[in-house]
Amino acid sequence: MTGKINKEKQEGSITKIRKRLVVALLKTISFLPFRVIYGLSTFLFYLNKYFLKYRYQVTTENLQYAFPEKTDEERAEIRDRFYRHFFDFSLESVKLYHASEQQMRKRIVFKDLPRDEKLIGEKKGAIVLAFHYNNWEWCSFIQTQFKYPILMVYNPPRYNKPMENFLKHSRGKWGGRVIPTVQAARAIFEYKAKGEPAVLWLAADQTAKANSPFWITFLNREAAFFTGPEKIAEKTNLPVFFQHVKKVARGKYEVEISLLAEEPKKLNPNEILSAYVEKMEEIIRQEPAYYLWSHRRWKHNRPTQTELIK
Repeated sequence: MTGKINKEKQEGSITKIRKRLVVALLKTISFLPFRVIYGLSTFLFYLNKYFLKYRYQVTTENLQYAFPEKTDEERAEIRDRFYRHFFDFSLESVKLYHASEQQMRKRIVFKDLPRDEKLIGEKKGAIVLAFHYNNWEWCSFIQTQFKYPILMVYNPPRYNKPMENFLKHSRGKWGGRVIPTVQAARAIFEYKAKGEPAVLWLAADQTAKANSPFWITFLNREAAFFTGPEKIAEKTNLPVFFQHVKKVARGKYEVEISLLAEEPKKLNPNEILSAYVEKMEEIIRQEPAYYLWSHRRWKHNRPTQTELIK
């Protein structure tokens, strides 16, 4: 029995060392110049295309469902473009750890912020719904140009404190407040109660559990969504914005934040989430290569007792 316990402790220690080594490697990569970052990305693309094939089956299946009207060749082209972008995005996210403010200002632009700030100030806060499209990680840089606190919601990696600390540093280095998902509602309620404007920023297209009450057709497949963002909006009556990240060149992005709902309490149930899903799908269909197709987004089946939102 003692031998088994010692073995488990040894395995646990090895796992911890591996996690630290991975984060140490990521930190080292973050010091590389952008030109080297993109050279490495191109190398990883070809390595994946001909040897690794990371989640190729998942990506291929997702594209087949989303675009049944396209030929195999057309979907294969989208898949190639997706993986080129995927490795760019992944290494850009790593680079964020050490990127300077001067570098970021050249690479990401936020449009119409004064207009949005005015409404947010008047309403004493807002909710911004992002999604996994283009480079959503770099959007944490908005805090350098935005006068109200940004509450950036994240899902902590399980049992991996070194990686969590790495991600929190990257996202919070510009002054935004990085908040675990379970604390999101409480955080925005506290600001609302004090009458201090704050912006709750989250990617709302995460895979919800099968028991979610909100199921809707998304990219030709039934998908569950978390209802928390809409419930928070209804309770606080804060305006809801939609974030659209556009890729204008390799390593360069523009971010548009458009109003989705000014007074949530006046809307019907499910109206905000339905509009959010519709907006996402419209953008994805215009430029499909930049969505996160390797994600197992449709892994649950809708329970028979749950109605599909029309």
